[in-house]
Amino acid sequence: MTRIFVPIVASLVLYSCASNNLSYEGKAFKTAYESIKADELKKNLMVIASDEMEGRQTGSEGQKKAGVYMIDYYKNLGVSYPKALGNYYQKVPKEALKSRRGELPDSENILAFIEGTEKPEEIIVISAHYDHVGTNNGVVYNGADDDGSGTVAVMEIADAFQQAKKSGKGPKRSILFLHVTGEEHGLLGSKYYSENPVFDLKNTVANLNIDMIGRSDKENEGKNYVYVIGSDMLSTELKKINVAANKATQNLELNYKYDDPNDPMRLYYRSDHYNFAKHGIPVAFFFDGIHEDYHQPTDDPEKIDYTLLQKRAQLVFATAWELANRKERIVVDKK
Repeated sequence: MTRIFVPIVASLVLYSCASNNLSYEGKAFKTAYESIKADELKKNLMVIASDEMEGRQTGSEGQKKAGVYMIDYYKNLGVSYPKALGNYYQKVPKEALKSRRGELPDSENILAFIEGTEKPEEIIVISAHYDHVGTNNGVVYNGADDDGSGTVAVMEIADAFQQAKKSGKGPKRSILFLHVTGEEHGLLGSKYYSENPVFDLKNTVANLNIDMIGRSDKENEGKNYVYVIGSDMLSTELKKINVAANKATQNLELNYKYDDPNDPMRLYYRSDHYNFAKHGIPVAFFFDGIHEDYHQPTDDPEKIDYTLLQKRAQLVFATAWELANRKERIVVDKK
């Protein structure tokens, strides 16, 4: 992350999925959902957040190595890229990578894509940034939680959707798995995508953004929780869907502390979802809070709570499943 009534709702949402024979009680969902495993998240994160990746500074060789690893993962799954790109890279030019600290090196957003079976033109975007802050005086800042945790969660969620597709139950709407660069320098990769979208933004139904979901802050140590930010800022339906998905699956404590417009952290404006929200696209930002290793060289993969990371990734998947398979796309009913 860059610096600076429920049972009724649940039954309505479940009915929406059930009408497509893709309910949370169905075999297709359960098999895909259960494929998101703590040990697989750990396996990928031990690579993404290793010293070999040199802290994944935007445009660095370490970040590019991480990108190659991610692309190889998608290739092995059989998950391709948007046809309009011709490969998994959306190159972000130097002029779009200027920050307060000066111009950054030719970096890339990485995009993987599963086409919808019934409404392929409608897109659900699941995003996370894969850059971090690099090294300082020879010390590697591995960024295991920020945002290695979100990166590997998106990868596992893609695996789950791909398994459903292979079983003949692929998502009815298309899913774009978007790994953005330059977040740590001012949300630059997501800004570039939102201004140069591969898919028309008017057909983007929602953005589920994951930025730090592998740890706990002091306020919530020992709890099964996640902060959900901005889920009803633009669409009241999105929050209801997320609540119902949670009730049907993990039943985590959903903490809305950072939705307070007077919150001094202003986190709604500080991760990549904001570049979708400002274009009127409903968003939900999943976050674990600020802990003592945030932006420190001690943000290492050994400190990740992989069981909690799994639960949160499964919740995002369940939310995306409903968004992708419900009969009608969610409505923007707030400004």
